[in-house]
Amino acid sequence: TAARDLLQRAIELDPNFASAYAFLALTHGIDYLNRWGASPPESMAQAEEAATRAVTLDDNDPWAHWALAIAKLYTRRHDEAVDEVERALVLNPNFAEAHVCRGETLYYSGRPEEALESFARGKTLNPYFPDVVLHFQALALFQLARYDEAVELLLQRLARNATTDVSRALLAASYGHLGRLEEARAAWQEVLRVNPDFSLEYRRKVLPYKNPADFELMVDGLRKAGVVQ
Repeated sequence: TAARDLLQRAIELDPNFASAYAFLALTHGIDYLNRWGASPPESMAQAEEAATRAVTLDDNDPWAHWALAIAKLYTRRHDEAVDEVERALVLNPNFAEAHVCRGETLYYSGRPEEALESFARGKTLNPYFPDVVLHFQALALFQLARYDEAVELLLQRLARNATTDVSRALLAASYGHLGRLEEARAAWQEVLRVNPDFSLEYRRKVLPYKNPADFELMVDGLRKAGVVQ
């Protein structure tokens, strides 16, 4: 909320500030993913509206295309999302966040090997990368059934961000697929400790998998661990 207030103030001072609209879009997108707003569909509509406004104001602003790519991805227009993030990278080939966004888009499109290349590029360009990149890399490795490697990255993320519920859930699923059932159950208990309202059903609904079966791979790991039905 504080960030959004500052961005709104920036827009009031300069209504043509494209990057401010781009980051405003991101705040609404985060509300959508985390159910922080009163209406998730309204949050996503506001995200796309702000990102579209950013691109309209300045078609040469890579942040604007990055924000619109995220909005397109989470409304399941995967090819359009790839186009937008590619545009951002044409404008700035060293744009670390856009490489990460490209990886996320490719992952949800069912292209995990290509996604890993984009994540690696993003980390190279920004050695101080946000810890969520480790989660994205782990997701791609998980989709490739490289569960041991996914576990290693998820433990790294937990060392940097002890409050993440999604990485704990993926860790539990990874342990489930590896047959490490005691560790899987312990990880799942930690999910519910950090977020008692964690909902697989909501994640299934909002995560933009092109192929819904890709999400079920995580659910299968949790079933193997005996923590979900």
